[in-house]
Amino acid sequence: MSKVNRRRFLKVLIGIGALVGSAASIGYYFMGTVGKKVVGEMAQMLPPGQYAIDRLRVLHEGPIPEFDEKTWTLEVYGLVKNSFALNYEELKNLPEVTSISAFHCVTGWSKLENKWKGIQFRTIMEMANVSENAQFATIESEYDYTTSLTLKDLSRDDVLLAYGLDDEELPPQHGGPLRLVVPQKYGYKSAKWVRKIKFTEKQELGYWESRGYSNTASALLDDRYAK
Repeated sequence: MSKVNRRRFLKVLIGIGALVGSAASIGYYFMGTVGKKVVGEMAQMLPPGQYAIDRLRVLHEGPIPEFDEKTWTLEVYGLVKNSFALNYEELKNLPEVTSISAFHCVTGWSKLENKWKGIQFRTIMEMANVSENAQFATIESEYDYTTSLTLKDLSRDDVLLAYGLDDEELPPQHGGPLRLVVPQKYGYKSAKWVRKIKFTEKQELGYWESRGYSNTASALLDDRYAK
């Protein structure tokens, strides 16, 4: 693994420009060309078995971790041609997206229309130059929390690595400094306190998935438990 040097970092940013503005045909709208706004088709949709609440609740395993901007890194590795690590400043220099989407907890509540700010997950995929053999990514967080998703799911426009919520820095209790946001899935797929991303050929069982919860976790399909 190696740090992203300045020349390579700028080269990657240029390449990422080709990703912007490609999904207007599947239920999103964009505002501008640099600061993109994405509104998912599920932003105001309540899936079966869910009830709406006014604010996000705080649920997590383990204490809230300490964040030191000077030492924090996001490591990307596995079935990729370019393994790398980003510090917090490098992460926030990547093309930024604002996404409005719903959040669905597997316990039954949903918070609609959350305004997330961060980078699209597929930006990381582009930077890493993911191998053709890779089909999944395992998200590794503080306290050994993990979850795994298909690259198809992670490539959606409204799937973010978020560092902002409702025009503020993402609060630690909601996953700051960095969390995954996957609106179509139940909340345990939207891992808090992300530190590593590993690309894999086979899907790995994450923390809750190994305890009987669904590995696909589709909120629209009421897919809560492993079958």
